[in-house]
Amino acid sequence: MAGESEKAAVDDNAFDEKSFLANLTHRPGVYRMLNAKHKVLYVGKARDLKKRVSSYFHRSQASPKTAALMQQVANVEVTVTNTEAEALILEYNLIKRHKPRFNVVLRDDKSYPYIYVSTRHKFPRLQFHRGPRKGKGRYFGPYPSTGAVRQTLNDLQKLFMVRQCQDSFFKNRSRPCLQYQIKRCTAPCVGLISREQYAADIDAAINFLDGKNQEVVRTFVARMEAASANQEYEQAARFRDQIARLKEVEARQLVARTASNDLDILGFASNGAVHVVTVLFIRNGAVIGSRDHFPKLAGETDAARIMNGFVAQYYLGRDVPAEIILEQEIDDAELLQAELTERSGHKVAIKHRVRGDRARWLEMAGTNAEQGLNLKVASNATIKRQFAALTEALGADEPLERLECFDVSHTSGEATVASCVVFNTAGPLKSDYRRFNLTPESAGDDYAAMAEALRRRYTRVKKGEVPMPDVLFVDGGKGQLAEAMKVLAELELDWLRVVAVAKGRSRKPGAEQLFMPGSKSALRLPADSSALLLIQQIRDEAHRFAITGHRQRRAKARKTSRLEGIPGLGPKRRRELLRQFGGLQGVIGAGIDDLIKVRGISRALAESIYNDLHLDG
Repeated sequence: MAGESEKAAVDDNAFDEKSFLANLTHRPGVYRMLNAKHKVLYVGKARDLKKRVSSYFHRSQASPKTAALMQQVANVEVTVTNTEAEALILEYNLIKRHKPRFNVVLRDDKSYPYIYVSTRHKFPRLQFHRGPRKGKGRYFGPYPSTGAVRQTLNDLQKLFMVRQCQDSFFKNRSRPCLQYQIKRCTAPCVGLISREQYAADIDAAINFLDGKNQEVVRTFVARMEAASANQEYEQAARFRDQIARLKEVEARQLVARTASNDLDILGFASNGAVHVVTVLFIRNGAVIGSRDHFPKLAGETDAARIMNGFVAQYYLGRDVPAEIILEQEIDDAELLQAELTERSGHKVAIKHRVRGDRARWLEMAGTNAEQGLNLKVASNATIKRQFAALTEALGADEPLERLECFDVSHTSGEATVASCVVFNTAGPLKSDYRRFNLTPESAGDDYAAMAEALRRRYTRVKKGEVPMPDVLFVDGGKGQLAEAMKVLAELELDWLRVVAVAKGRSRKPGAEQLFMPGSKSALRLPADSSALLLIQQIRDEAHRFAITGHRQRRAKARKTSRLEGIPGLGPKRRRELLRQFGGLQGVIGAGIDDLIKVRGISRALAESIYNDLHLDG
């Protein structure tokens, strides 16, 4: 059972190999190796997660591929499963979605095969299918291999004698083919079976694929008795033989049988201080992934109350599956069911007493929640050690608790964006992240851009609207440090501890130089220093946040027409202008006399359009 998961092994904090491996479970599951930009590099499955993942870090002689992989790994994520088979399918779905660079075996973009029944045809056929399921009809699967599909189709042909030939072949037959001669088809192509009788055979095949074997047997028994009563002994013998074959055929070749409902399974774990809710996603009867959430509730340790608040906040703002399964009953279940049903447009059930597959999935969600809790606790301990190391490295008198880092991103001055990211002793504080869309005056000037962003941010800090950080990091060298100190001096905040992070001559991680006010030389920390790892992480996060904002702003600007900012030129007139002149370049090349010929464009408006488009000329 398979799919997608976003279980962060160490959340967003710097990866601590030792604590991660020490807290990893021996259960089966899937692991994902990520680089510093959170891109999935490799997805693997394991019967024993601890042994398998540990082997990557403890190998004395690794293959070139593994060595290249491990040089880029900055984090590892895991999802625990009940069985190795479930891990296999989960691995497949994750590889198909993320297309990791270091995966080879399952990167052929082939989906799992299905059996397709074209039910809209007068004489439907059973066929092998792989790819998007967009055709009208029924799909059965997924199957673990093409061989399993071929074998099942072979069994179905023997049992129900329904056609598997292409429509082009079917339409052009004048006499029965070999399949009819060897009793694997009833020859509907030449009218040797009525549409009603053939429909009964197709219905039996569909019921068989749905697992309704006893219903199929009962149907064939009734048809056999009816044929015998009508003295159609040949037909009766056919049904007798089909019943005998049914008892011999094993039809449990499906990896996961299609379910009528989609479900979310919620597991919970807590140590009193840290709470974890794991959402396990079940779609079409298969696990497609999990995600850990860490609700922050001051002093709250009651599982039912935490889950009650989580379900309300999590589901009221998003798409909701037909069922939500919990470990325990929550107080507002009926109220939430009614509200979610109304919002989603379909019935939603919140349950806590379940059996069968649902109980097994609930156990899996609980296991993943416990694993997430262990890794979160280990992660919190790691970040606290890093903060302590940074306090010592910077010579601070008081323990550091809040850090801010700024970076600037642009493309040749276009769409300049500055970012501010915040870390505290629990890791990234994403609710406090901010982006600054900078003015054209700062375009192309990194120093001016940094100054504008710092001025806007620390004006609010000085007013008390934003908490004061213990350390301000800026991405850059002595120039950026001087610019930052200049802005802070204007705001009378030049007492704030400021560190400029330069990449060093080699521009490789571990070679960073730290510049601070009053120090003539750069501070260089050991490459394996916990303090440096924390600085690298906050610097990289600021860069990621800035470049993401820049790309979004640039894309938005390039999708916006220059005509949209001209007063008096509405959507209809813009469309007419572009249609008349064949696009924006045609409008730019047109004169005022050309523009007024367009319906709805007055001379005054034409002059306004011309002047606006030729300001730079």
